[in-house]
Formats: sequence, structure tokens, C-alpha cells
Amino acid sequence: MLIEILIAVAAVGVAGLAASVRVVKQYERGLVFRFGRVHRAPREPGLSMILPGIDRMRKVNMQIVTLPVPAQDGITKDNVTVRVDAVVYFKVIDPVQAIVGVENYRFAMLQVAQASLRRIIGESVLDELLSNRERLNEGLELMIDSPALGWGIHIDRVEIKDVALPESMKRAMSRQAEAERERRGRVIAADGELQASEKLSQAAARMADTPSALQLRLLETVVEVAAEKNSTLVLPFPVELLRFLDRANQTEAERGAAHPDSADTTSSGHTHR
Repeated sequence: MLIEILIAVAAVGVAGLAASVRVVKQYERGLVFRFGRVHRAPREPGLSMILPGIDRMRKVNMQIVTLPVPAQDGITKDNVTVRVDAVVYFKVIDPVQAIVGVENYRFAMLQVAQASLRRIIGESVLDELLSNRERLNEGLELMIDSPALGWGIHIDRVEIKDVALPESMKRAMSRQAEAERERRGRVIAADGELQASEKLSQAAARMADTPSALQLRLLETVVEVAAEKNSTLVLPFPVELLRFLDRANQTEAERGAAHPDSADTTSSGHTHR
């Protein structure tokens, strides 16, 4: 009879010990409630003892949580309808505040993230959403971090994942980009023509100072044309030669006008002979 009582007491003791032992993992903290109140500081990782029937332990994950924010529809400051989604990375830094301060901190973080995302859409223009996401991520992080600190949560980072535009806006942006590329092409071509004209003007001035350079250039052109094995060779007439003949004719005319008597005498002499 005594042996049976000892066995029963031992069994009850083992069952009570098993019911009082809790294992807290490395990435967790154990929050013990005794008669509904938080008892002491959160339990560290390892084995932890509680009083069965009196204490209740709730484990809190201290890892970084990845919280996807569903796509939110909004109208930007420049009246463009967009659809933006994001992702929030956060972790619990105060287990007591995260459990006691808010009913469900994950759901609360999701709601705050959605409201902040819609607000950031309304305060931004389309160009900022497409090209300046780093600044928008920082602003969105500040909006979410403000209430999260009161819940014992730290925001690690916030990223805007995608910005969906209406098809009409995509077509308009495509036309705008095409027009911009065409404008740049025309500006580059015009700039090239301007530079080429400046270089040609400098070359013409240099050749005007050195007439022989024009002849050398003419010969180089002839050699380049002849290298193509053409059956017909077009040889341009030098402009300088025309100018030389023109000056010679003008000089002869001026001499004749300056000595008309000599010209008549010469003519009479020839006639007499």
C-alpha cells in the first residue's frame, strides 16, 4: 500500500514537473502571466519553470518579420491614378509592450502600413514615385515608425515594390519618351552641323592664306577618287587659276587705258608697213 502511494506521488510530481517546464528558443522571449499580470522580466532562451495552473507563458518571436503590404490604389498630387504595393521589415524590441500595449501587433502594423502607403501616394507626384523611391521609402518608414515605437516594435526598413500605372498613362509616357529621344537626336545633329561648319570655316581661312594648300587638297581628292577604280574621273577646275586669269585680264586692260597713244602709234606703224 505504501509503495502504491509513493508511486502515485512520484507520478504526480513528474506530471507537475513536466507541466511546469517550458523551453524558450534562442529567437524567442517568454512572457509569464501570473493571475493575469505580467510576472517579472521576460524569460531568456533556455529552460524556464512556471507554476502549473497559476502561470501562463506566451512566447514572443524576436526575429525580423517580413510583412507584405497589399497594393493600394491612390491618386497622386498631379492627379494620376496608381496602384502601389510595398513590404515592411520590423522586429519586436519590447515583448511586454508588444503583447500588452496592442491586441495584435502584426495586424496593427499591417493597417498602419496600408494607411501610410495611401498617404505617401497622395503627397507625391508621379515622377517621384517612379524615380525617387529612396526618399519615399524613408518618408514611409518614418510614418510607420512613429506609432510602432509605442508598441515596442522597431521598423528595420520599408521598400516600395511596384508602381502600376493605367494603360493610357503608359502610352502617354511612351510617346513622351519617344518625343524626348527625337528632340535629343535633332539637337545632337544640329550641334554636329555647327561644329562641322566651324571647322570648315577655319579650314577655308587657312587655305585662303596658303593657296598651295588648296592645290594639295585637290590632289588628295583626285587620289582618293582614283583609288575607287572608277572609269570616269571628274577633275574640278581650280578657282585660283580663274582668279589669276581674271587679274591678268584686268591688268592688261588697265595698261591699255593708261597708254592709248602708244596703242594707236603701234597700230599705224603696222598699217604702214
